[in-house]
Amino acid sequence: MALRSGTLRRKQLSMTSLIDVIFLLLLFFMLSSTFTRFAEIPLTGANAGQGASAPEIPPLFMRLSENGVELNGQDYTLSNVIEQIDTIAPPKGQQLVVAPRDAVTSQRLVDLLVVLAARPDLSVVVLE
Repeated sequence: MALRSGTLRRKQLSMTSLIDVIFLLLLFFMLSSTFTRFAEIPLTGANAGQGASAPEIPPLFMRLSENGVELNGQDYTLSNVIEQIDTIAPPKGQQLVVAPRDAVTSQRLVDLLVVLAARPDLSVVVLE
């Protein structure tokens, strides 16, 4: 049995398939990522024991459900709730307490907060 003596030559690697894979990964990550800036909604949570002094203006109470909005016991839709707040509330210094029901999604709450952002002088407090 004769042994082969000599130098072994290595095969050269083809870079074509590696470049294709890198291009596909780059394309995938570019198409799956988002470059938009998310909006920020200021949110104040209600805390126990904030003070004993009574406010000069009584706060408005809003109950948010999956189908509508109840403002001080009256049923409204999201589209006309800001108009009703304008008729009830004074122009400055009004506090609005929002109590979402159990079945309300976070998207529904964000939709309400976006509608209420049209009135920047309104202080919105969300109950847990």
